[in-house]
Amino acid sequence: MTMNAITRSQIYVLDQDEALDFYVGKLGLEVNTDADLGFMRWLTVNLPGDPEREILLEKPGPPALDPATAEQVRELLTKGALGGYLFMTTDDAQKTYEDLVGKGVEVTDEPTERPYGIDFGIRDPFGNKIRIGQMFPRG
Repeated sequence: MTMNAITRSQIYVLDQDEALDFYVGKLGLEVNTDADLGFMRWLTVNLPGDPEREILLEKPGPPALDPATAEQVRELLTKGALGGYLFMTTDDAQKTYEDLVGKGVEVTDEPTERPYGIDFGIRDPFGNKIRIGQMFPRG
């Protein structure tokens, strides 16, 4: 048996509608699935044209977390101590940076040239960290 793909990643968000505004409205991702399962809202987004790799925007709570643990997760997330990490690539880091700044996205690290490419950091409204990079060709 061999694994052949990573299809979903998960990050916690405190408000799924606010998360949609950020990830779809500002970052330009697409809604993949938005389903009320009764016990939770299954909300995933993906990069345009890449529906096989989804990000689950999960609100802390059942069924994964009991109420006390969910409250602890919300507190840590709010403090910026529990945010997840996402890494995305772009063809033009400076243009993407300028576009996101124009949309009011919080920048944590300006575009910087590094040995692997040019990248910068942003943060979503819940404390999750996102790195966006323009990778140099490998070789």
